[in-house]
Amino acid sequence: MDINNLKVLFTEEQIQTRIKELANEMNKFYGNEEVYAVCVLKGAVMFATDLVKSLSMPVKMEFIRLSSYNGGTTTSGKVNAVDISLPDLNEKNVLIIEDIVDTGLTAKFLLDFMNCNFHTKSTKFCSLLDKKVARVTDVEPDYYGFEVDDKFLIGYGLDYDGYYRNLTYIGYTDKSELE
Repeated sequence: MDINNLKVLFTEEQIQTRIKELANEMNKFYGNEEVYAVCVLKGAVMFATDLVKSLSMPVKMEFIRLSSYNGGTTTSGKVNAVDISLPDLNEKNVLIIEDIVDTGLTAKFLLDFMNCNFHTKSTKFCSLLDKKVARVTDVEPDYYGFEVDDKFLIGYGLDYDGYYRNLTYIGYTDKSELE
């Protein structure tokens, strides 16, 4: 893939502005209550770290790792828990932070996992991107940054075969350009 062929969908400035807006909503919702921010690795790490910097309540960060991709651009349709070890979240405010909700399978897996294993005080799901057009489950994020259509997105945590997560913007390309 030629990175120079990426078209910019969201600039670094647009992303950072939207993150501050989301954080303001969360600051109002949680007030001064402690929050466990659960970042889904690897894609959400950029978003999660920028988001928690703008949260005003006490925050504990946790990280889990899931996989649903076969590599490249294709999803397996099955969510695998690579590392989902978490502390006791009973009676805690939990904020799950994800990079993108597309099919919704990962979001549903995580929400079901939380509901089956913990009796949280609250569980909220935040995704930087919401790709409603690809949804196959009945799940919606409580907070999301941007709604996107069916493009292959790269940058700001989103990768192509493990590369380009470090871009400060989100770009897109046609899947045909990747083959």
